[in-house]
Amino acid sequence: MRIGELARRAGVSTRALRYYEQQGLITAGRKANGYREYGEADLKLVTEIRSLLGVGFTLEDARPFVACLRAGHASGGSCPESVAVYRRKLAEIDDEIRTLLARRAEVAGQLTESCHGCVLRKQR
Repeated sequence: MRIGELARRAGVSTRALRYYEQQGLITAGRKANGYREYGEADLKLVTEIRSLLGVGFTLEDARPFVACLRAGHASGGSCPESVAVYRRKLAEIDDEIRTLLARRAEVAGQLTESCHGCVLRKQR
């Protein structure tokens, strides 16, 4: 399929696909006329990349997942390198949650100190 079709099917721009190619995450074949040519495997790679980006991973984080798919695994997350990225990302998220909870407690304390009659909403 050509770049426009891949972009449409993956729900990304052609510019994004060119960028992923520039970053070495996908590789296009070339037709005699110079047009990029992609296969179904490329659609799976782009879908994996977009899914990871959608939950906060970086393109660099996506590399092991792409490599895992290229190696023939059914899931980009089934290789040890990908699992390591998942674990690192979860640790980062846990740190962010702790930071946010500490900030929330600080702001709640300031509110309580400043507004004695104010009622705080419960955390979910």
